[in-house]
Amino acid sequence: MLDSITDFDTRWFLRCNRYQVVKPLTNFFKLVSRSGDGYFYALLGFVAVLTQSNNGLLFASAGLIAFLIEIPSFILLKKLLKRERPFEKINSCLCAIIPSDKFSMPSGHTAAAFLMATLIAQFYPDWSILAYSWACAISFSRVFLGVHFPTDLIVGTVLGLLCSYLSLSILL
Repeated sequence: MLDSITDFDTRWFLRCNRYQVVKPLTNFFKLVSRSGDGYFYALLGFVAVLTQSNNGLLFASAGLIAFLIEIPSFILLKKLLKRERPFEKINSCLCAIIPSDKFSMPSGHTAAAFLMATLIAQFYPDWSILAYSWACAISFSRVFLGVHFPTDLIVGTVLGLLCSYLSLSILL
């Protein structure tokens, strides 16, 4: 079973990663990926607090609690799993960015993006489709740019969803 998961990961990684030779597409996904670096999340919480009294404060609080759960969990999982990045395992891999840490699983950008998308969907349902589309784009960008395997994204998505749901269950 592990072999079939590895085969799936490698096959789908290479299918996505090979389009990096299209420079405008690579530049686009670099921007998308960068939007998931964390600064945008802080800005969203700050704007929510400034523009909406109770709902904005609740949104920002949910985000803070969720990230206080997600960040240590993400770090612990990376240290436990110690999965090498695709560019270290696959010779034909193209890598367009330098990752912020050594290990691949889970994708922290994906976890954070889905955590935030879930909170946006809870507090601002009209923005749900845009928020989840943006989270999917961030997630895909990480494979396209050569720093994650597809299963890293799956684990990151689950982590982000769990952390947001835990945060909401604490607050609501």
